[in-house]
Amino acid sequence: MPTTTIQIELPSPAPGTKRMLQVHRYGVLGARPKAYFQAAIHADEIPGLLVAQHLLCALEQAQAEGRIAGEVVVVPVANPIGLSQHLNGRLLGRFDHEGTGNFNRSFPDLAALALERLRGRLTADPAANVALIREALCVTILNHSLNKEADVLRAALLNLAIDADYVFDLHCDGEALLHLYASKRQRDEAVALGAELGAAAILLEEEPGGNPFDEACAGPWWKLRESLAGEGPIPLACFATTVELRGQADVNDDYATADAAALLRFLQRRGIVAGDPGPLPEPRCEPTPLDGVDVLTAPAAGVLVYRKRLGDWVTSGEVVAELVDPLGEPPGAARTPICAATAGLLFARMTERLVRPGQKFCKVAGPEPLSYRQAGKLLED
Repeated sequence: MPTTTIQIELPSPAPGTKRMLQVHRYGVLGARPKAYFQAAIHADEIPGLLVAQHLLCALEQAQAEGRIAGEVVVVPVANPIGLSQHLNGRLLGRFDHEGTGNFNRSFPDLAALALERLRGRLTADPAANVALIREALCVTILNHSLNKEADVLRAALLNLAIDADYVFDLHCDGEALLHLYASKRQRDEAVALGAELGAAAILLEEEPGGNPFDEACAGPWWKLRESLAGEGPIPLACFATTVELRGQADVNDDYATADAAALLRFLQRRGIVAGDPGPLPEPRCEPTPLDGVDVLTAPAAGVLVYRKRLGDWVTSGEVVAELVDPLGEPPGAARTPICAATAGLLFARMTERLVRPGQKFCKVAGPEPLSYRQAGKLLED
C-alpha cells in the first residue's frame, strides 16, 4: 500500500458537484531523491492513465519489499475537469471549457514570484541554497490566490511537484512514435531517459513558451540562477520532462507494461528505488532542437493523404503529404503537394484527415533550428 493516499478537492463548479485529485505517495515522506509523476493533464491523452496504473503496481511491490529509498508521488488522473468535458460523445480534454485555455499552459512562473523572497539569502553552500529555494517556491505557490477551478488545479499539481528532483508529465500525441521534451540544459538526463524508454525523438527546448507544466517545475532553477548570479551557486535541482507515449489510440497493456518498467528503471539508476536495472540500453536517437521541428501546415481546406509514414526519414523538399480538394478541377485530380522544410524523422501527425487552412498536421524532427520557428512560440496548442 502507499505510504499515504490523499484527495485534494477542487472548487465545486456547480451546486451538488465536486471533483478531486487523488495523490499516492510511496517511500519515506520528505526523503531524497523525490520523483513525481502525473498522467493526462490533457485529459483526452489516455495512454498515460494506463501507464500510471502499471507504475503503481510496480511501486506497490517495491514498497512491500522495502525498496523505495526516496519518495515517489503519483497523480494517476491529473485532470478530472477535462475528463468530464464531452460533446456529442467525444472527449474534449485539451482546453478548459470555462475559458482558461490549454490545460498544460499558463502555470504560475514561480521564479518571478519567489525572487524577492530569495534575494540576499543565498550562501556558498549549493545544498543549502537548494533547500532554501525549494522552501521559497513551496511558500510562493501556497500563497498564490486563485478562484477558477482550472487555475486551482494547476496550482495544486505544481504544489505537489515543485520540490521534486525528477518530474514526469505523461502525455501522447495524435499518432506518434514515443518521444519526449526536456530542457537543453539537462541534455544528459534527457538522453538517459530516452534510452530507457526507447524514444524515437528527444526534443530539447530553450524557451518553448506558454509556461507548460514541465517548464514551471524545472524553469525556476535556471531563471533564479540567472537572476541571482553572483549571490551563490544554484544547481539545476529539478529535471522535468514531458513524455509523449505514442498516439491516442496506443492504449494497451504491452506498451504500458514496458513504459512503466522503463520509468522504474530510471528511478533505480538514481537511487530512488533499490534494485538492479541492468545495463542502460543504447539510445535510438540523438537529441534534436525543438526549434528544429518542422511543423507542416495545411495551405487550404481539403482531404489529407500522407505520402510518408511515421518513422520515415524525410529529406528537405520531399513531399510528405498531398492535399486533395474534393471540389477542385480537374475532378478527381486536384492535389497540392506539401513538402518538408528540413531533413528529419517524421515522428508525429494528427489523426484527422480533413484539414482546415492553417491547421498544423505533421511534425518532422530536424537537426538544425529553422528560421520560421520562433522562441517562445514553439509549442502547438
